[in-house]
Amino acid sequence: MALRLDYVAGVSPAKWLRAWAERHPELPLDAVRVDEPAQLDRLRTGEADLAFVRLPVDAEGLHLIPLWEELAVAVLEKGHPFADADSLTLADLKGEPAAPVQPGDPAMTLELVAAGTGYAIVPHSLARLHHRRDVVAVPLADAPSTRIALVWAVERDDETIQDFVGVVRGRTARSSRGAETSDAPGEGARDVKPARATAKPAAKHPRGGKGRGGGARRGNGRGTGRRR
Repeated sequence: MALRLDYVAGVSPAKWLRAWAERHPELPLDAVRVDEPAQLDRLRTGEADLAFVRLPVDAEGLHLIPLWEELAVAVLEKGHPFADADSLTLADLKGEPAAPVQPGDPAMTLELVAAGTGYAIVPHSLARLHHRRDVVAVPLADAPSTRIALVWAVERDDETIQDFVGVVRGRTARSSRGAETSDAPGEGARDVKPARATAKPAAKHPRGGKGRGGGARRGNGRGTGRRR
């Protein structure tokens, strides 16, 4: 018997797997990456016990703890005029062609960007996961962020589940449920502190160049949305 955990692309559960193995060597934790369109399917059928999902989701019958935010980036072909910008706004991209979005397949979406079909807006974690040498990821200063959450079925809320929730929220094996050290925001059954974003947009610089689509903010290097 094992605890079964699903997670979407862009989530790296390795640190929690290690912490769980140290705390519960007698109970294996099986982790499976799932496609975002099907991120709740196995949870609702009982094939998974918990899941890291990308919001929004239909949370009926689920406990849900929002965790960290993912900032949005514009992924551009390497030769794009905005590829050297430190940051962009949505207005900068107005009038620019957009690549055809491939639902559930961000790698293919980025491949289409590399082929010159246009830009794509994705969470920074996905741009980093599917990094390519022929595209660049530039932070979007005013695009809505996305958020990762931990969810599990209400009827499955037992001590084993709560032990894993404690691992994610930073509780030690000896601490009580009320003593949280995690920096993840929460709502519903159990709240915790807000997280720092996955990446921060670069500081705004004076507009330069000819200013296509409102003008990109330029700097000395490419904006990659790296975490500080």
